[in-house]
Amino acid sequence: MFCSKKKSLEAERIVKANDREYNEKFQYTDNRIHTSKYNILTFLPINLFEQFQRVANAYFLFLLILQFRHKSDNQVNNRQSEVLIDSKLQNEKWMNVKVGDIIKLENNQFVAADLLLLSSSEPYGLCYIETAELDGETNLKVRHALSVTSELGADINRLAEFDGIVVCEAPNNKLDKFTGVLSWKESKHSLSNEKIILRGCVLRNTSWCFGMVIFAGPDTKLMQNSGKTNFKRTSIDRLMNTLVLWIFGFLICLGIILAIGNTIWENEVGDQFRTFLFGNEGEKNSVFSGFLTFWSYIIILNTVVPISLYVSVEVIRLGHSYFINWDRKMYYFGKATPAEARTTTLNEELGQIEYIFSDKTGTLTQNIMTFKKCSINGKIYGEVHDDQGQEIGMTKKKEAVGFSVDPQADRTFQFLDHHLMESIKLGDPKVHEFLRVLALCHTVMSEENSAGQLIYQVQSPDEGALVTAAKNLGFIFKSRTPETITIEELGTLATYQLLAFLDFNNFRKRMSVIVRNPEGQIKLYSKGADTILFERLHPSNEDLLTLTSDHLSEFAGEGLRTLAIACRDLGDTYFREWHKRLEDANAATDEKDELIAGLYEEIERDLMLLGATAIEDKLQEGVTETITSLNLANIKIWVLTGDKQETAINIGYACNMLTDDMNEVFIIAGNTATEVREELRKAKENLFGQNRSFSNGHVVFEKKQPLELDSVVEETVTGDYALIINGHSLAHALESDVKNDLLELACMCKTVICCRVTPLQKAQVVELVKKHRNAVTLAIGDGANDVSMIKSAHIGVGISGQEGLQAVLASDYSFAQFRYLQRLLLVHGRWSYFRMCKFLCYFFYKNFAFTLVHFWFGFFCGFSAQTVYDQWFIALFNIVYTSLPVLAMGIFDQDVSDQNSMDYPQLYKPGQQNLLFNKCKFFICVAHGIYTSLALFFIPYGAFYNAAGEDGQYIADYQSFAVTMATSLVIVVSVQIALDTSYWTVINHVFIWGSIATYFSILFAMHSNGIFGIFPNQFPFVGIAWHSLNQKCIWLVVLLTTVASVMPIVTFRFLRVDLFPTLSDQIRQWQKAQKKARPLYSRKPQTRRSSSRRSGYAFAHQEGYGELITSGKNMRAKNLPPTSGLEKTPSNSTSWIENLCKKATDTVSSFSQDKTVKL
Repeated sequence: MFCSKKKSLEAERIVKANDREYNEKFQYTDNRIHTSKYNILTFLPINLFEQFQRVANAYFLFLLILQFRHKSDNQVNNRQSEVLIDSKLQNEKWMNVKVGDIIKLENNQFVAADLLLLSSSEPYGLCYIETAELDGETNLKVRHALSVTSELGADINRLAEFDGIVVCEAPNNKLDKFTGVLSWKESKHSLSNEKIILRGCVLRNTSWCFGMVIFAGPDTKLMQNSGKTNFKRTSIDRLMNTLVLWIFGFLICLGIILAIGNTIWENEVGDQFRTFLFGNEGEKNSVFSGFLTFWSYIIILNTVVPISLYVSVEVIRLGHSYFINWDRKMYYFGKATPAEARTTTLNEELGQIEYIFSDKTGTLTQNIMTFKKCSINGKIYGEVHDDQGQEIGMTKKKEAVGFSVDPQADRTFQFLDHHLMESIKLGDPKVHEFLRVLALCHTVMSEENSAGQLIYQVQSPDEGALVTAAKNLGFIFKSRTPETITIEELGTLATYQLLAFLDFNNFRKRMSVIVRNPEGQIKLYSKGADTILFERLHPSNEDLLTLTSDHLSEFAGEGLRTLAIACRDLGDTYFREWHKRLEDANAATDEKDELIAGLYEEIERDLMLLGATAIEDKLQEGVTETITSLNLANIKIWVLTGDKQETAINIGYACNMLTDDMNEVFIIAGNTATEVREELRKAKENLFGQNRSFSNGHVVFEKKQPLELDSVVEETVTGDYALIINGHSLAHALESDVKNDLLELACMCKTVICCRVTPLQKAQVVELVKKHRNAVTLAIGDGANDVSMIKSAHIGVGISGQEGLQAVLASDYSFAQFRYLQRLLLVHGRWSYFRMCKFLCYFFYKNFAFTLVHFWFGFFCGFSAQTVYDQWFIALFNIVYTSLPVLAMGIFDQDVSDQNSMDYPQLYKPGQQNLLFNKCKFFICVAHGIYTSLALFFIPYGAFYNAAGEDGQYIADYQSFAVTMATSLVIVVSVQIALDTSYWTVINHVFIWGSIATYFSILFAMHSNGIFGIFPNQFPFVGIAWHSLNQKCIWLVVLLTTVASVMPIVTFRFLRVDLFPTLSDQIRQWQKAQKKARPLYSRKPQTRRSSSRRSGYAFAHQEGYGELITSGKNMRAKNLPPTSGLEKTPSNSTSWIENLCKKATDTVSSFSQDKTVKL
């Protein structure tokens, strides 16, 4: 449990069913998983190691936070499964499941391990699974058992006798690939991915199934794709480690200088009065005296090393974390979900993000398809205008259309245009035929639940939206058999004979069905990508084609997913002859696919155009505005999704990540490393070729070091470019020397979209950018397939969406909506970085000013290691006198308001460039501290030299000098922090001025006669405070010291703000002016984006469903009992254009021109 054995790598896996003894000799892992960072034995050593990553962190015992996730692991490991043991089904915990066991799964159960499907409740051994935890897709997928094992059914005796041996690939992380062979009954059967059910899937719409465990626990493909938990540290933490080492070195140098000085002083001066000091003792060794002095000064000057800094930093970070948790503007009322900072160590890193890696499904989108508009016979339906010509959907809600009396109607369906319903009721034949195509041409399966309601099982969410729209408009898909499709047309049942199914594939980008209607006519109904169908239209469609093409451009401009709809009448004689040739092609052994494709091409011609559909893949609210704002903040957003390319491209356009104004969109789709390398090379030549004039005729990328991209090269590339790469191409690019070209091209593109990527590939892309770009990265996702990416990035953000809490549990920060990322980074992240940098600058300045006074004093006290301050002042300075003001500044300070931080994303750039605290800033703070220490020591020293008080008495005694310097120091650092504070709260006032009052209260108390009488040895400065501070000259010295210390800083800052103001300075000035008079800003009218782009055939579809339907393998003998209900129904939600119109002046798109002019 506490440690794992290291086993040799497997070349292949051999598993025998129902034989644990046989399988145990291979020492396969059990089904227990471990995702926690620590366990009981490793917690102490690992946590100690991590805490010691912070140099000089003597307070690590207070900072240990146990990051156990064992509670979550135990919950998973203790889930129950029915396992076939000793010829009977027994309940076993998941962690006790072994390789070779046979498991029974029931509907809606999670799959416990990677299984070979043996049999199921469905005909032909089919079962349906949902793979949301693996690839983020919620549409159902089909798996089917071998025919020889599907005959086993649910017969426990036959299953117990099953002793097949599987020889397969070793454990790996490839979700879409499996190779193996099942040997049983003296025959061998090939195994592929379609026969395997992976851990993390959910069984859907299948009463039961049996499977044989192939991979268990950490060997499962889900766990193979899970990244390990890394200890995350911020760039400021790493810089602080370096600075602390430098300060240690500086301290040693100071000690050596003062030790040498003591040695010289002992030789030159000390022997003149050594007899007086030591009496009859022998001559003192000056070298040994210097050695002792060195260690004495190391102790005295140790306050220059910021030991207490780490405690203060953790307190500040804790405060910032609470601000995130308490932010009501990041609270999602829909699910009563607040934002949550799940770590307290990374807040300032949120202000330095350069790259965001985002999942698509459930992160950018709601994964809900909505039927928004359609074009039928040259007329658009779905655009409802008011008297002013504005769309109703953008201004106010109107009653949705639909057959309200129809019990099958989906009450959540929203379609506002009543003209469509009027056309349906008037019997418009084109409209009826259009809706008939939607009800007939699809792969949807239907069933009725116990309440008599239709439940649609959809393989693609697009199809679900189209079939649901047809249902609500009166054309209801009721049921299907391998030979028929039954629909209800405006209340009348009609059964169509299914003659042929021309299935979808990635090359065809269309789907067709050939049916015989109740009147005996043969019809071909087709839907697909407009660019594909338009090439196959009859010439008589020219006028309608032009009109529909304009409508499609309008739909595409709104980011909608479009499909063209067409039909064709077929003659009986021609169809019979064509179908005979199709049967011959299916029976062919050579070039079968080519023959079938040719026949499909032949019959899918001379089509008559009916119209087009427009589906909205609903984005989460505020996604477009958020992405626009983050782009203005110079943050690059890469989308890493398991979805197909067309779907991702559509979302890219919907989010405005892809636009028609881009110079070029590079698509990488090579199947080999050579092809990928060539495509990347051509893309780079194209990109640099268009920008060659900016590089003085030279090819700027020839002599660069591998994987190191010069920022100057990036700046020479003008224009906007996008890169889209497939998962199989990405695999070649990441596993070879091609990644140099990939990274170089990707980093110069405004948008990067990676499609069909595995969870591990997501993590590899993040690691590639982390390692070779030296940039701060953030990964955001909502599903288990995003966990690896979230763990790999510097910052991991989980969205509590539709796919469970796996991403949230692995994340550093979590919230419910993608739009909150804008506020997390631009407000909380920027403030945290700003506050931490100001805190560190002040802290180092304060420590050097306080400590180095001892160094100067050493030259005037014979290097005797005498402290210049009272010992109690030294003890209380950092703890009492100056701790609270700097904490208040570090927790509450802000340069501009949260609204202006959102309105001006450019304010985020200093964090990315690390401008507010770096090594240069550190040396400036040190220089400032040294100057202040010089003023603190030499001004009082010069004023006290041969001076007399108002009463004529000599005041230049050591104790009066110490009190004067201490008072000057407290006042100087308090004035300095007041100058540094940009945002004043009651707490700041109380802490700063209260600290000064506290100093004087303690000073007079410790110098009083009363406490001296009680502790005479501990409080020797009796009466000094009253005596010294009664002298006017002392206060003049304090005033002069304060002015001399802060005046250069005040002058420098005034000149800098006046002559070279930053954007932050300008906005701060504007905020001050705004308090006096708040001008009213007119908001720009929102215009709809137009586009000539065509949405691709965006089905999240897989090839092969047509064959399943026509073969009848996926048909049920009888209806299943009611399931959880997976009907895909679109919900009512406003479009992104409506969101923009509703948005107040605080959105990026409504930046006021007046503000810019004034600034």
